[in-house]
Parts: sequence; structure tokens; C-alpha cells
Amino acid sequence: MIAIVDYGMGNVGSIRNMLHAVGSEAIVTRDAEQLRAASHIILPGVGHFDTGMRTLRASGVVPVLEELALSRRVPFLGICLGMQLMTRRSDEGSEPGLGWIDAEVLRFDAAAGLRVPHMGWNTARQTRTSPLLHELDAEPRYYFVHSYHVQCADRSDALLLSEYGVKFDAAFERGTLRGVQFHPEKSHRFGKALLRNFVERC
Repeated sequence: MIAIVDYGMGNVGSIRNMLHAVGSEAIVTRDAEQLRAASHIILPGVGHFDTGMRTLRASGVVPVLEELALSRRVPFLGICLGMQLMTRRSDEGSEPGLGWIDAEVLRFDAAAGLRVPHMGWNTARQTRTSPLLHELDAEPRYYFVHSYHVQCADRSDALLLSEYGVKFDAAFERGTLRGVQFHPEKSHRFGKALLRNFVERC
């Protein structure tokens, strides 16, 4: 069973529907015992970084997520804001992130002529092999909606590289920790394949 973390900040219905489309059942929960029983955990997220961190901490779920993701090494996937919350910090606010990945979240520079947020389809180039990307196209297309982007300090953590005015990390991976900036649940066959790989190969 896949557990989608329920802390009020994610598009959980669409994620659950896409998981169902690849043959996997999922529950939306913040219950510690249900999370501990899960084979995989997904941290969704849409919205402001500081609000996301405060809401996540207020839900009381952070200690069990750290136990499962860091100690027990249960396969973990952060999506959009969920990916950003796994990093150290964000330009979007002052709250510290979870700090599981040595990375920071930077704002796109609208002064450079970019339309912010970055919204729509964009390609993402694979920088190394991973079971998460098994048999995906060399440059798959994903659906993005974000004003801030992740920059990994350790380049060996970077998994997919995309570009919108600047190059940014569209996905990272360190051990069983993974994050994607795009919305796989809105990315049609590419997102469906990625979620299938997460469930079946990670």
C-alpha cells in the first residue's frame, strides 16, 4: 500500500487516481501506524514553503516521516512543494526545511524577462541512471507549476535537469529519497511511467 501524506497541502486526489491507473492502491493519511505499514510514501504539496513547513509540523507527522525515510529507508517521493520541503531552505520564506537533501530553493528571476510562475510543459534531461527513470524517453516532458526551483549542492543528487531561463534540478535522488518538481499526476504517459517505476522498481 502506498501512503500519501495528508497535511492539507497537496493535490492528493489526482495522485491517488494516477497511482490507481498504474495498478497501485493508495491511502491518504497522517496516521503513524498507517504510515509505518506503507511500502512507499509520497509527500505532495502545493503552495507556500513556510506555510507548508508549518502545516506539516503542526500535523505531528514529521517525526514518523523522519523515522521511515531516514532510518528505515522506506522509498519516499516528494512532489512539487513536497520536493522543496525536503531541502534545507527556500527563498520563499524563513522556515527551515526538513533538511534531508543538501539543496536550497531559489526564486526564478522575473526581472530577467521570465514569466513567473513557470507553468506548462517542459522537457527534463536525465543526468544519470535510476530505477525511477527506467525505460523513460531520453528527454521526457512533464507539467510544471512553480515560481521557485531546487538547486542541489551535491551535484550527484541531481537526477533530472530542466531549464527555464536558468538550469534547475527537476528531480533529485539520494538513496531512497526522491523528489520531483513537476506534477507526475498531470504529466500523462510520462508521469504515469515515472509513478509506476517508483512503485515497482524503487
